[in-house]
Amino acid sequence: MQQQELIPHLFRTEFRKITSVLARRLGIEHIEVAEDIASETFLLAMETWPYKGLPDNPTAWLYAAAKNKAKNYIHRHNLFAGKITEQVKEATPLLEEIEIDLSEQNITDSQLQMLFALCHPAIPVEAQIGLSLRILCGFGIEEIANAFLTNKDVINKRLFRAREKLRQEKVMIGFPDEAEIAKRLETVLTTLYLLFSEGYYSESEDSVLREDLCQEAMRLTLLLIENTQTSQPSVHALYALMCFQASRFKARKDSKGEMILYHDQDENLWDRTLISQGAWYLHRASQGNILSRYHIEASIAYWFTIKADTSEKWEAVLQLYNQLLVIEYSPIAALNRTYALAKVKGNAIAIAEAEKLNLTNNHFYFALLGELYKGINDAKAKLNFETAYSLAKTKTDKEIIRKKINMLTE
Repeated sequence: MQQQELIPHLFRTEFRKITSVLARRLGIEHIEVAEDIASETFLLAMETWPYKGLPDNPTAWLYAAAKNKAKNYIHRHNLFAGKITEQVKEATPLLEEIEIDLSEQNITDSQLQMLFALCHPAIPVEAQIGLSLRILCGFGIEEIANAFLTNKDVINKRLFRAREKLRQEKVMIGFPDEAEIAKRLETVLTTLYLLFSEGYYSESEDSVLREDLCQEAMRLTLLLIENTQTSQPSVHALYALMCFQASRFKARKDSKGEMILYHDQDENLWDRTLISQGAWYLHRASQGNILSRYHIEASIAYWFTIKADTSEKWEAVLQLYNQLLVIEYSPIAALNRTYALAKVKGNAIAIAEAEKLNLTNNHFYFALLGELYKGINDAKAKLNFETAYSLAKTKTDKEIIRKKINMLTE
């Protein structure tokens, strides 16, 4: 890997590890310090490596630099000197004892413990997810704002209040007891679901696919599976969903980096190993008597690993969407259901159902109506596609819609 590619790669893989390990040692009240130290470490690498050359072990260099910066920060701000109370002295590790444990187990534990600490019930669920995306997943403020369909100012204020609340509550970075894990797990899974979704379809980065985010979401979910306290059916179901979606990565982009829609994908490029893994984890998820949204979404995703356009497939997908809307209603799920409805009962019925949703600020809504009106009323189809084009945020979406408009006018 070239040097100009190495630092961004290490940032994606190591930044959150450094942050988690440091925050675990310093306490949640110093999360921002941990983030700053991690950022300064990578800045130092960017300034040093081009001139002095790559170190023999770049990862070890980063951890050593982070450790030194942590000690320097503590010295400068007298965190362990006489200006703090005896109580804080006793609760905080001595300067000489601060070590960054590079073992895989400690990194894993630190990240999982941080994830559960950030999902503390003292702060609202939206703030729990936002902080997790920011600190553990490396999301920018704009990415988080897009995930919550809001603006950057709202997110900044939300995260600031959440950090203050965690400090006031003196939340410990560690695994909660079994009962508390069960309460927080749903928020943890929502965070990982959003992380994967941002990678699978990113509006904030105007990117067809951000595989690094998807891989990070899968890695963290797998950590939950490997931990006996969090290896729950809903976790297996979420991982199965990710496997099914990830199986089509290679077929989802063409040589120019442009998106290839599902029906145009070469299924020979689909990763059959990932599909098999998804089926295996979905089977494991069937244990117990709880049916989560991830069970249903994984089951829907499974049917999309079968390219054949059969009535059996679409009837199964339609019934699964019906179940999903009962368990956890969302406008996007309702919109997706209307496509399956069209496949089963025809476009006219699907149009009537879709228009009831009235999602006038969503370009997918108008794009779907455009598809449904094709062949029934091409003028309406074109009008809906044009509205979808005006609302679409990414270059990729606009290009896809433009092609559909051109096909109608040819």
